[in-house]
Amino acid sequence: MTMNRRDFLKAAGVTAAVAAAPSLPTRAACAATMQRVLIVGAGMAGMSAARRLADAGHRVTVLEARDRIGGRIHTSTAWADAPIDLGASWIHETQGNPLTPLAAAAGARTVMTDSDSATTHDAALGKIATGSGSAYAAMLAKVERAIKSSYHAASDTALRAALEHELEFSTLSEADKRLANHFVVSLADTEYAGDSAELSSWYWDNVGGYAGLDAVLPDGYVALVNHLAQGIDIQLDRQVTAIAHSGSGVTVTTTAGILSGDRVIVTVPLGVLKRNAIRFSPALPASKVTAISTLGMGTGTLSKVFLRFPNVFWDNVDWIENIETTANRGRFHQWLNVSRVSGGTPILLGLLGGAYASRAERRTDQEIVAAAMGSLRAMYGSGIPNPIAWQIPRWSTDPFSCGSFSFNTPNSTPTMRTRLASPIARRVFFAGEATHKTLFATVHGAYVSGRRAASQIMTA
Repeated sequence: MTMNRRDFLKAAGVTAAVAAAPSLPTRAACAATMQRVLIVGAGMAGMSAARRLADAGHRVTVLEARDRIGGRIHTSTAWADAPIDLGASWIHETQGNPLTPLAAAAGARTVMTDSDSATTHDAALGKIATGSGSAYAAMLAKVERAIKSSYHAASDTALRAALEHELEFSTLSEADKRLANHFVVSLADTEYAGDSAELSSWYWDNVGGYAGLDAVLPDGYVALVNHLAQGIDIQLDRQVTAIAHSGSGVTVTTTAGILSGDRVIVTVPLGVLKRNAIRFSPALPASKVTAISTLGMGTGTLSKVFLRFPNVFWDNVDWIENIETTANRGRFHQWLNVSRVSGGTPILLGLLGGAYASRAERRTDQEIVAAAMGSLRAMYGSGIPNPIAWQIPRWSTDPFSCGSFSFNTPNSTPTMRTRLASPIARRVFFAGEATHKTLFATVHGAYVSGRRAASQIMTA
């Protein structure tokens, strides 16, 4: 079976504690105090905030730098018979996840993927066993124990260093080193879009969860955003460059003009805040600046490569694990069998993690595809066909995201996310996955954070 951090957290008995939204005034009650709210960003956080505010009778305008809505949700229709989600792909743990009823309301079709539906290949040993008594299971247990020990270390160090210390990594056989690296990449690098050399050993997985299997949306994740966007004033190609506030309201400067309002919600990714793409006046408080600079995003990443083939040649399972050599840690360590969820279209989704993924995103398509085929041919032989097409997103080099999602560094604490979320002078509000203390790095965290910001405005 494959193991990811959500499986690990469930096994440890960790569940999310998501507070119920406060009771809010009705549309009629709000009519007398209708506000003009500007929202920066048309991703999940921005659109969930916009929907809640608009439904309560407020005037909402969403300003989006891209030529589309969705942000890090991006459904490509380049292959007309197979929509591809280049960004967010899963509704994780569908039982209790607020995106599950949203998907139902949007009429979005969902298909479950199961981490137990898997086969595992080792770069040197070929297909290997993963059940009880196997070397795979034994190393997984050791890594899990090392992770638990790292939570109680005397100091918060980089996760990889902490785990290598606990595992006495230098004494392991080459086969065990490959397994250990594989589990660290699967549990940490890919799941948190940061290299394990940069993740906090105390707080890297300080995240809540729900129950149940994960679901993909074969017709595209963007259906959820489109549902929220109905009737909302959304202005595309409007990059926000400055936000000013005073006792009388806010002024937002964009590449296409200046808008004024009563409040503004900033939902741009942490990576965009890190590069100071928006000038704030007055300047952001020191605690917020510290949170922005300390929390991580973009230096490591989660990268995807979609390959379309003339026929299916791989195992008929949901997940194909590839235990790479030590030198290639993070390279195509997992493959999702997209054909199982897309009605049989022969497509594979390869995942890359951590620093390797960040380096890969700066290579050409041809170089990335060549590396992917090297991984697949090591598992299935030199006779497999070349892909007939591919799609490769590059979130770390995208100026409007600057990474896949945020992570906790050794110098960060969970309270920094609370500071990042804190409103300024009841005029400037913040939302996005990076602003949620326990649901960061998830679409549902972005969704909940947007509704939270809307609630703050409606009760201000």
